[in-house]
Amino acid sequence: MTSSEVLETRGHLMDSGVLARVLDDVLAYGGDYRIDRLDVGRAHDDESYARLVVSADTDEALARLLMRLQTHGVNQVDPGEAVLREVAQDGVFPDDFYSTTNLETVVRLGAQWVPVEQPEMDCGLLVEDGRVRTVPVSDVRAGDRVVCGAGGVKVVLPHVERPSAGTFEFMASSVSSEKPQSLLLRQIAQQMREVKAEGGKVLWVGGPAVVHTGAAPAMVALVEAGYVDVLFAGNALATHDIEASLFGTSLGVDLAAGKGVEHGHEHHIRAINQIRKAGSIKAAVDAGILTSGVMHAMVRHGKTFVLVGSVRDDGPLPDVYTDVIEGQRAMRAQLPGVGFAIMVATMLHSIATGNILPASVPLVSVDINPATVTKLADRGSAQAVGIVTDIGLFLEGLARELVPGYDR
Repeated sequence: MTSSEVLETRGHLMDSGVLARVLDDVLAYGGDYRIDRLDVGRAHDDESYARLVVSADTDEALARLLMRLQTHGVNQVDPGEAVLREVAQDGVFPDDFYSTTNLETVVRLGAQWVPVEQPEMDCGLLVEDGRVRTVPVSDVRAGDRVVCGAGGVKVVLPHVERPSAGTFEFMASSVSSEKPQSLLLRQIAQQMREVKAEGGKVLWVGGPAVVHTGAAPAMVALVEAGYVDVLFAGNALATHDIEASLFGTSLGVDLAAGKGVEHGHEHHIRAINQIRKAGSIKAAVDAGILTSGVMHAMVRHGKTFVLVGSVRDDGPLPDVYTDVIEGQRAMRAQLPGVGFAIMVATMLHSIATGNILPASVPLVSVDINPATVTKLADRGSAQAVGIVTDIGLFLEGLARELVPGYDR
């Protein structure tokens, strides 16, 4: 005996390779398929349509397969209504819970399709008062009702504009190391302008190389010009930025002369100690202890930053979340209204942010290491575009594009 389901999908299935990935996943999950209908678009802008029957040995195996295929925008022709189960134990989903993607998702409750608020990957779907939102396993509580199985759930692939022939295709490849940097900068700058004009927020995720490469003044200019609404980072970026403000060094290296200074290796921990003595970064700014740098600019302009630490941190600074679950919650709280995300010189914080961002939010990752910018897409952030370049040069160029009169 086998279990089967009729599925359908539409979009640019052939040129994007979606259909091939769908069929590969069916076989990889131990299932089988039969293509009942395939309408292939003829023109460049035409979408294709496919209907297929997939089968698996058991209902459980089929449910897992259906949830996997939904990451490609493949949905049941007749999804029925969502199955809701009560959570029996704090922090534990029912065994057959629906595992979410970061794609736009709708859930059928009775006769209505209800959109999922703030889609996020690797969560459950919590139903409350006729609304549906994602919930991480750490935050689910006994008595909560969550969606189980793949029935009554549909996902929608983000619409990708098909550029006309001959135009530069910014979104055509996930990683770029050889495309014209000036053109990429102009396109990113324009997208940031549009997001701000529409009232959206620009989210930055930064690593300490922002300071090490001497790009902090450029980022300060972007903060002052209103293009940094939220900053996610670890202890390191803030620490070395503050070290640069207090001592003129980053990791003990004189940023003006480019060489180490005597006792410079102590500067970062002395910087941390000064902020801990003040009580917080904001308190240090208010007291006139911290008078320059990225963190000073964020405080002075009333912008939000979320610093989440790791086991290797020195100190850390008093503003750093040392409980990573609390840090995740603080990051999630800043996502509503974000219309564009840019990640510079950080792998772990970029992946962490990519995991909680809806796929509808455009995302650019910039790093000198190609592996960093490809891992976002590998970990499920399909909307990620990577640019391989020096962070210092990139931020300087972006500041010149966005900040009138900027010339360091």
